[in-house]
Amino acid sequence: MARDPENIQREIEKTRDALADSLDALADRANPKNLIEGGRERIAEKLADPKIKYTLIAVGTLVGLAVIRSILR
Repeated sequence: MARDPENIQREIEKTRDALADSLDALADRANPKNLIEGGRERIAEKLADPKIKYTLIAVGTLVGLAVIRSILR
């Protein structure tokens, strides 16, 4: 059964639009600024975890005390 040329043209245009949308989404996801921002957000979420937050505070305090102690000797 032969297909109508107008239907074929509509399908081509629909496929072209879908491809363009997919390429735009990929370009947006691969944008270095977006990758950096996403990484920054993940790090902020990790640092908001109390276990990690208080562990880093304790380590920082110990390092600070060690530096002060070595300066005063």
